[in-house]
Amino acid sequence: MGAKTGLLVYADGDVPGLLRQVGAADLEQTSRMVRRLYPGCEIEEARGSTLGEGVYPPEGTTYAASWPGVEVICDRRVMIDVPSQLPEHLVAASAGRRLVLHAMHSVVDWLAFAVWEDGRLIRSLSLSPDDGIIENIGEPLSFELPYWAGDRPADIIPWPGEEEEPYALPFHPLELGEDALRSLCGFIQEARPEPEDVDADSVELHGFRVSDLQAPGAAEKEAALRKAMERMGPPRMYTMGPDGSLIERNSL
Repeated sequence: MGAKTGLLVYADGDVPGLLRQVGAADLEQTSRMVRRLYPGCEIEEARGSTLGEGVYPPEGTTYAASWPGVEVICDRRVMIDVPSQLPEHLVAASAGRRLVLHAMHSVVDWLAFAVWEDGRLIRSLSLSPDDGIIENIGEPLSFELPYWAGDRPADIIPWPGEEEEPYALPFHPLELGEDALRSLCGFIQEARPEPEDVDADSVELHGFRVSDLQAPGAAEKEAALRKAMERMGPPRMYTMGPDGSLIERNSL
């Protein structure tokens, strides 16, 4: 799968410390949280996952868990290029708490993370080699400093037969992304685990299908899909003839 995340964490304090102590998340409490954070959406229970496997859910699926002091949401919809533009109601839900956003995608070497304290954005960074630095708000956090100081240069191995070109950024976003995930949330995806890391595979998340009925064009897309299926008609089955041509089975 590669390094891919779409993660929000609300916490009353240190996220890694809180996640190390969690047990089974209450389904009813988690469901109430999801409905509060997705107003106007149709929400149905679905198969769950774990924090280790569920940080990049299938499209339309949300993995979530609510425990005393800490709540987790895994959803592709929070993978936004400009973290400071996270929907206002999601930020407002962090009043009196810390909010962490972590998003990355290995296909394009993109990373974004942000931290809010009591609804106030204190750090946001989003960058990729194709787009450069998309957003850079606030002072770098301690785990970032070796990267900005040039101590963690990108080590890119060119494809066979291709000339090596300088990487477009002074460091690799996914390497910083793993350090950001560990520092802000206490676990990693693909880096070498350390003894104090949260065992993300043991943290179970509930699953939900979340459909935004208010989304522009949602009704139109559904209607277009129905029309396309109607135009297709019944399935047509073919078999291969002696001369290699295709013969429709119902015409035999």
